[in-house]
Amino acid sequence: MTHSDSRCPFAEDFDATAAETFDGAHENYRRLRDEAPVAFSSGYGGFYALTRFEDVEKAARDSTRFISSVRAVVPSDPRGIRRPPLNFDAPAHSPFRRALDRTLHHSRLERLAPRLRAHAEREIQPFLDAGTSDICRSFGTIYPAFTAAEWLNLDRDEVYRLASVSSDWVDAWRRQDGETVTARSNEMYDMARALVADRRANPRPVETDPASSLLAEEYEGAPLTEELVVGALRQSLVVGLVAPPILLGGICIHLSRDQELQSRLRADPSLIPAALEEFIRLYTPYRGFARTVSEPVEVHGRLIEPGVPVTLVYASANRDERVFPEPDEFVLDRPNISRHMGFGRGRHRCVGMALARLSLRIALEVLLERTQSFEVAGEIETTRMPELGAQSVPLRVVPA
Repeated sequence: MTHSDSRCPFAEDFDATAAETFDGAHENYRRLRDEAPVAFSSGYGGFYALTRFEDVEKAARDSTRFISSVRAVVPSDPRGIRRPPLNFDAPAHSPFRRALDRTLHHSRLERLAPRLRAHAEREIQPFLDAGTSDICRSFGTIYPAFTAAEWLNLDRDEVYRLASVSSDWVDAWRRQDGETVTARSNEMYDMARALVADRRANPRPVETDPASSLLAEEYEGAPLTEELVVGALRQSLVVGLVAPPILLGGICIHLSRDQELQSRLRADPSLIPAALEEFIRLYTPYRGFARTVSEPVEVHGRLIEPGVPVTLVYASANRDERVFPEPDEFVLDRPNISRHMGFGRGRHRCVGMALARLSLRIALEVLLERTQSFEVAGEIETTRMPELGAQSVPLRVVPA
């Protein structure tokens, strides 16, 4: 099978729409790294996939030739909508990045930590009381919503709505269900507009409030337009709720399979930060972040033309044996673990990565503190592009 677009005459290397298992996707990417490091699929309209670490990192750092303003995700929003900062190139994306970075400094995260722990300890209790429940769709969904709410200073009564709406939205995105995507996205836009209206009337310190920080920014001598501020906040409302359930699900599957490691981390929580970095490497939840090229670019003998999306498969890069020996094995304190690309690279690296690390560490600490053991107790449901991993993981828990 070949791509119908004459700009891409190569035979298809993989079927991006094929059903996957939790482990099978990584087996497929291992094959592609060896046989087709610049792989092509006709799925989702046709796209390339960079699968080796060196190529992914180089493209992510080259924001001049690998741009985000045309296509930033595969599959893309079925309505064609693009929001800052994800879908903007420098310098237009810089004020959004600057405004959000300002609200995620170390001292603020230190102040957020005890509040996040309180949320985790409260929200894990219904999961524990159930005995057997889906970690991704319960605690793994609602706790990240509280993390987002603390960062954005949302009212608590908005949190459960945000968790429900964002979960529906991402499920619809994966199905390319444009009608549901639009309905749920509009609800999040309403939340973002209400947030902007409140901050215009009641400004907060720019160092601790993303909406106020965005409203204080300028681009080319003028304030950011209200719709762009709303769009950036709409992006922020959901971006931190997509990955955590998938990553937490992967961690729980791993610890279910390795009860010795589960017990070791439970007995010595000081090991959790290092373990978390290795889990992020192993179970990176993104593979569909994309670029297009601003000019023809040849990689491994394949000529990539402008307009054809190129996905940067971080999940594959993080298991590249050329960089990480024994890439499918869990190695605590892996010597080069700092090189993993679980949060991306370059200008579009995850703006909230420090908050994500903090939130995930607390989630894992609380889960281990509150249980004697846990194990997978049912069928694992895997997600689809643009994510990679488990979106449903039923766990049987023995409470502490």
